[in-house]
Amino acid sequence: MKKILFIEDDNAIQKTLGEGLRNKGYDVVSATDGEEGLEFSKDANADLVILDLILPKMHGLKVLENMRKEPATAETPVIILTNLENINEVEQALEFGATTYLVKANYSLEEVLNKIEQSLGE
Repeated sequence: MKKILFIEDDNAIQKTLGEGLRNKGYDVVSATDGEEGLEFSKDANADLVILDLILPKMHGLKVLENMRKEPATAETPVIILTNLENINEVEQALEFGATTYLVKANYSLEEVLNKIEQSLGE
């Protein structure tokens, strides 16, 4: 079973997407702020990370940057799932090694689930 670390502070999104992932057979570990997400990333041994950018305690780009410095998470695929459409954030996220950048408002739940499956090679 593939494990996904989902770092998102919005409870509704956390619940909806988390349930969708569990229904597809994924093990989901949830974090609701950047610091917690970074700590979980070190121990979760996740196959994929879904990361929001606007998070309490630590911005998502800082989480991603720090993940890339850790041997355990340096190569873990990361999907950015955020409402930020600013080109600077997109470029910086991709520069830090994000696999995919999705703007929440532009994708349905099913489309996000499909992108996750693609990123996991399924």
